[in-house]
Amino acid sequence: MAIHSLWDNYPNIQKELIATQKTMNQAVKIRNKEMTAALQLFFKSGGKLLRPAYFLLFTKFGNNVASETKKMQYAASLEILHAATLVHDDIIDESPVRRDLPSIQATYGKDIAVYAGDFLFTVYFQLLAAASTDTDTLERNAKNMKKILVGELDQLHLRNNPNITTKEYLQHVQGKTAQLFQLSCYEGAKMGGASLRTQLMAQRIGHNIGMAFQIQDDILDFTATSEELHKPVLEDIKNGNYTLPLIYAMQSAPEKFTILQKGTSLTNDDIQEIVTLVKNCGGIGKSQKLAERYTSKAISEIQKLADIEEKEILLAVTKKLLNRQD
Repeated sequence: MAIHSLWDNYPNIQKELIATQKTMNQAVKIRNKEMTAALQLFFKSGGKLLRPAYFLLFTKFGNNVASETKKMQYAASLEILHAATLVHDDIIDESPVRRDLPSIQATYGKDIAVYAGDFLFTVYFQLLAAASTDTDTLERNAKNMKKILVGELDQLHLRNNPNITTKEYLQHVQGKTAQLFQLSCYEGAKMGGASLRTQLMAQRIGHNIGMAFQIQDDILDFTATSEELHKPVLEDIKNGNYTLPLIYAMQSAPEKFTILQKGTSLTNDDIQEIVTLVKNCGGIGKSQKLAERYTSKAISEIQKLADIEEKEILLAVTKKLLNRQD
């Protein structure tokens, strides 16, 4: 597993993320060789490790000197939960690629992929139980996991629906993406013994980062290439998942999007026509403005945190992350 270059300038958090990866590797070992190989394939590229990184950074804003072992277990649990949702997403979307590598379902089939995702959920709870010191933590995580699932179900329910509203889109983004960022930031501040005020600020920061991150991700689906994103582009349109740029464009000129009536029968030429329409109807620009609003809220809240080194890291990484081009 490789550490993403995003963390090259921050040796302390980089060191903690390496320790988090080791904890993850140890936690997913299983005697079933095919399952082990599938998970090793998935973790090979590493990803940005954003959720454990935000968790670890927020542990520095309090007076508690948390056990290093428990910190790494909790950080690892957050990334494992994220990984489990991605494995299942790839099954639902029949995605052939994840992080520049073949997805588990494309390589080993859907049966192994389903079991791999399920196994990761059990590892998540195992790590969480080991890291927790009270039942409240387990209850919060269970509630958040439920919200993540509901967000995924909301997206599934809205497939191929040209009448999807901005509110409905934001609601399922809150569940499927922002919820885990929010949890990561809040739990980090809480484990670190930060004040209640800081814990609530961390929660809001995580929410706004998650919302901006997903909107930016959906914009890049229309503006970047597969090579830049390290995953297939325009899969959402093919699967009937209408994201914010398309929603805004449809609201601007609904009569131009009758092509969507083809549903899953859209050709590659059809999809390219939709991309052109989205750009011409202002869907990209309007989405960028909303992403900037969420980004500004996150940055504003981070600036109110205590003046320690981790505050500057949070500012720098968040600005870079939410203005990324890949």
